[in-house]
Amino acid sequence: MNKFVGCLILLVSVLMTSCISTQDLIYLQKKDGSVEVPIAMVASKPYRMQVNDVLSISIKTIDPKLASIFTIANDGGKPSQSDTGLYFDGFTVDDHGNIRIPVLGELNVIGYTLDDIRLRIEKQLLSDYFTKEANVFVTVKLAGLRFTMNGEIGAPGTKILFQEQVNIMEAIANAGDITITGDRKAVTVIRKTPTGVQMADIDLTDINVMQSPYFYLQPNDYIYVKPLKQKTWGTGKTGIESLGTIITLLSLATTTFLLLRN
Repeated sequence: MNKFVGCLILLVSVLMTSCISTQDLIYLQKKDGSVEVPIAMVASKPYRMQVNDVLSISIKTIDPKLASIFTIANDGGKPSQSDTGLYFDGFTVDDHGNIRIPVLGELNVIGYTLDDIRLRIEKQLLSDYFTKEANVFVTVKLAGLRFTMNGEIGAPGTKILFQEQVNIMEAIANAGDITITGDRKAVTVIRKTPTGVQMADIDLTDINVMQSPYFYLQPNDYIYVKPLKQKTWGTGKTGIESLGTIITLLSLATTTFLLLRN
């Protein structure tokens, strides 16, 4: 009887420790000590240009033909809007922090925001080439926000979203969500900055993650999702799977014992 009770306790213990709790799967939970995050605190800071960023720059005036000389165009005469087209026809920030614009020449953009670059281009155009009557209209955007997802994710790989801001929840949704064996409490974000590479683990199950500087992604961020211990153990993700594993092991042990006994 004591052996039966001991086996039962062992079985229940294995089931409880091997199963993945719902607390490990639910995003943005209000945990003990969590406070509601004000919208002002969630807002991300404007992104500042770095080496290898690709910009899409559009210049429009009353005279389209005159404006076209300042733009890199494909064979059709218009700037490309596809992701591969923007890679070849966009303006890439070189190792010195410069971009090369037709006629205008080199423009240093390292450390500047998109609005800063737009105002600088407009100022140079109005100073050297156009009058106010030309109605110069300049648009400067990142040629897609590129990031890479790897690890316990539904669709790993490099993704490009054509948005000015992308938070990590949107990135995960576009990468097929974290698998059931992925560790949502320690998602690693690796980020290149002008001062070097930064790396941080964030807990996506805690609503306070919205206050993290890594909640909003920056171009070329690398996100790695580690596996939970349950995957390494191989005992199963749910109680039913764990029970099946235990039954299989018990059957194997019984069969081995009977064979050795005979």
